[in-house]
Amino acid sequence: MMQCANSHWYSTSYRPPGVTPNLKTPNYQTRIQGIKSCHKFNNGRNSLLTESTRLLPTDKSITSTSNPFVKHCVKLRQSSSYRHSHGSALVVGTTLIREIHEFYNLKQVQQMPIECLFLLDKAEIPEGISDIPGDRVYVSSLVMKKLSGVQSTESIEVIALMKMPNCFMTLNDNHLEMDCIRWFRCSGTHRILVLEGIQDPGNLGTLLRSALAFKWNGVFLLPGCCDPFNEKALRASRGAPFQLPLVSGNWAHVEAFCNEVKVKILAGHPDSSNGLKPVHKLSPKLAQSLDDTPLCLVLGSEGSGLTEKARQFCELVSIPMANNSESLNVAVAGGIFMFMLQSELENTQT
Repeated sequence: MMQCANSHWYSTSYRPPGVTPNLKTPNYQTRIQGIKSCHKFNNGRNSLLTESTRLLPTDKSITSTSNPFVKHCVKLRQSSSYRHSHGSALVVGTTLIREIHEFYNLKQVQQMPIECLFLLDKAEIPEGISDIPGDRVYVSSLVMKKLSGVQSTESIEVIALMKMPNCFMTLNDNHLEMDCIRWFRCSGTHRILVLEGIQDPGNLGTLLRSALAFKWNGVFLLPGCCDPFNEKALRASRGAPFQLPLVSGNWAHVEAFCNEVKVKILAGHPDSSNGLKPVHKLSPKLAQSLDDTPLCLVLGSEGSGLTEKARQFCELVSIPMANNSESLNVAVAGGIFMFMLQSELENTQT
């Protein structure tokens, strides 16, 4: 199921002043159902306010780290389940926010995912993001430190509270019968990265950034992958989860996509496979032969590599290396694969 705003509008911790929730009142239940309706598949996450937006303080200056809204935002940064239940994420730093803002301007997307900007008291809005719509909340250095999770706020000029974008979706078994092509909103020569159990947020972020740089059409996250909206993953990806279609699901969804789109599915694997299955070597000739072929590339976890399911389902491809070389870090290997296998047709059209 696609996740967005939490159904608990009037939570115990974040109840609007003077309001006591009455679960028996029809009005409250109606509002609960209204929030729940946004859990429907790809039903425009940005078309409804997230709970974070509903919790925005009326006072645009915050000096206390005990402020309920500050506590809410800190929990968004720290907890994956909390982030996804509320449909919001915290983005720390001018560079990340500027890159996301420039991407939306380039794509001419009218509705920005930014709900509010946190700025230090009396500080000017950094160049390049002054035209971002939304609330401005001015905070003390102590609050900025609490929000950012860093010891020194000297390098932190701004923090953004953002709605999770529509290009991110989580699938359940009910989505197997749906039009898989629209998961990644592309046609023609697909290039989809499929990740199995990538647990290190730095590796995941680097892979997402590479996928964006080499114009891959999207990334499929299989179980065991860390949250792409994790603060370290966001920093390593330079905000790619807000710019690149991401789909979270299982192998049944990957198989359904491959069958409908008729893609060739490769998996990165060490040169030796114990003779159980041939392993092709990555080369310019191989890449050229696949240029007009829709393609999925599967990369396994840092520790155990590909699962048995991936080894059986995919054609195996290795990166040629010197005989005494150990296997590459998954982020490095993924960058090489994506660079070599990027679609020349996609680059020409761009």
